[in-house]
Amino acid sequence: MTLKNDRFLRALLKQPVDVTPVWMMRQAGRYLPEYRATREKAGDFMSLCQNPQLACEVTMQPLRRYPFDAAILFSDILTIPDALGLGLYFETGEGPRFRKVIRSAADVDSLPDVNIAAELSYVTDAVKVIRRELDGSVPLIGFSGSPWTLATYMIEGSGSKDFRIAKQFMYDQPGAMHQLLQRLANAVTDYLNAQIEAGAQAVQIFDTWGGILTPGAYAEFSLAYMEQIVKGLIKEREGRQVPVILFTKNGGLWLEKIAQTGCHGVGLDWTIGIGEARQRIGNLAALQGNMDPTLLYASPATIRKEVGSILADFGNGSGHVFNLGHGITPGVDPEHVAAFVEAVHELSIGYHQE
Repeated sequence: MTLKNDRFLRALLKQPVDVTPVWMMRQAGRYLPEYRATREKAGDFMSLCQNPQLACEVTMQPLRRYPFDAAILFSDILTIPDALGLGLYFETGEGPRFRKVIRSAADVDSLPDVNIAAELSYVTDAVKVIRRELDGSVPLIGFSGSPWTLATYMIEGSGSKDFRIAKQFMYDQPGAMHQLLQRLANAVTDYLNAQIEAGAQAVQIFDTWGGILTPGAYAEFSLAYMEQIVKGLIKEREGRQVPVILFTKNGGLWLEKIAQTGCHGVGLDWTIGIGEARQRIGNLAALQGNMDPTLLYASPATIRKEVGSILADFGNGSGHVFNLGHGITPGVDPEHVAAFVEAVHELSIGYHQE
């Protein structure tokens, strides 16, 4: 199928584009009233994730409002631990929780051997439905959490302010932690490859909690496993390369190492300037980011000014996918998102002229 708009894929491969492509992490989400209505119809968050037709509907909702250059599969990063039998559920206002947790080497050993693609067929079914619905309008991004980020939730049993239990497990039981991370790296590789085979045209690994680690621990317990996954992914599908984006929140210290994994794009949060990041990694990878999500609460004029500053900081040429430095938050006015997307497309034209 011919893609009508492939600038997102082209930018990740540092090929020429007409304007800088833009999408948003969590672009299908609670800031949209139609999303809230669909979630209410589904009954709860997991029921929404597990219904391919409804997952397709919420994936498509932002694209009906805004000219985003990519769609991202609607799902959750914690589907793999759920498939491994930990019992994912969501408390209203409390976020994700697990009925079982990992606290010992024996707990790691007791994880069942499951066929991740089969267990998570509702995700790959959603990918197929979304691809049909997109009809070649823009590419579809698949995703997973990183092994380290998944492990933190599996050990803590929920989100955490300091990840004390997960880090204690890592320091006191490094062998068991490596065993868990290897299981997760294999699962993530299988999961992302299943998404690619179902129709995902690019994939992103969300290493949300990699930035809580020391440099040495990050290299050993997070980055090494992401690099392994990058090497194990399907490289080409439907006659095109399948780009991989690695996003470590608070990972600005380690951009060079991230770019050396073989990924095509490095995701940036808002704590590092995109111009500095481009200088540091050169031609190793494209960059994705990195506007502070809270800027979307500011006036459209302020949003436009910040978009212009980030574009100027990156400078001329391809290799930039415009995004937020983390996901959009629920209270943002949908009109401000429209101003954001419009500003990226309008203000970036001059940076792509020969």
